[in-house]
Amino acid sequence: MTRGPEPYTLAVDCGGSGIKASVLDAAGTLHVPAVRVPTPYPLPPDRLADTISDIASGLPHAQRATVGVPGMIRHGVVVATPHYVTRSGPRSAVLPELLTAWSGCDVQALLTQRLGVPTLVLNDAEVHGAGVVSGTGLELVLTLGTGLGSALFDGGRLAPHLELSHAPVRWGTTYDAYIGEHERARLGDALWSRRVRKVVEGFRPVFRWDRVYLGGGNARRVTAATLDRLGDDLVVVPNQAGIVGGVRAWDLVGRDD
Repeated sequence: MTRGPEPYTLAVDCGGSGIKASVLDAAGTLHVPAVRVPTPYPLPPDRLADTISDIASGLPHAQRATVGVPGMIRHGVVVATPHYVTRSGPRSAVLPELLTAWSGCDVQALLTQRLGVPTLVLNDAEVHGAGVVSGTGLELVLTLGTGLGSALFDGGRLAPHLELSHAPVRWGTTYDAYIGEHERARLGDALWSRRVRKVVEGFRPVFRWDRVYLGGGNARRVTAATLDRLGDDLVVVPNQAGIVGGVRAWDLVGRDD
């Protein structure tokens, strides 16, 4: 049986402040430079689908798509998403009509229909992790950006998603708020980095990982002194992994359309 050409993948990384996309070849190499547009608000599901479709129309054709969305995504269905239910983005008022629109939304089916190609939708940190994990042992991925993202892999296979970001860490404050971008900007990198260290060390006895990865747009802001104290089992990875992981994600979740 003759095997057809390896598919190109449209990879989309949806964040609280921006949506980035590119097309990747089968090796995970960017076929074209990534493009970024500001995340539009308010953002019901159809508007997100329109935004992604508009970006895709300016990129080379792909045979499948991978989309990372913030929040709890289970089998392509949104259980909860933190930013897209707000009026104007992170830290703004939540709109009840957007809560209703997003809760239980089969965003994977929506985007498959809108893009016209098989589409895989995961939590954005899970796609990020797919681009960096080695596939050996227990690997935890933490992304630092608007808030805290997380993904867990065991032997290279994606574990069920846990929204660690919503757990309380101090005085009822969630991890999202404790080490999110708002607090980094308020505290400065040095004090904020100490908080990151406290969070990572607090997770250590919970997960007993073989390796932990720090990614996301703010990973580069963690101070060298903090990284030295966190140990050799921690690796800082580039934010570009949120797109590069779009190819490997299909194998790590056991799908191959």
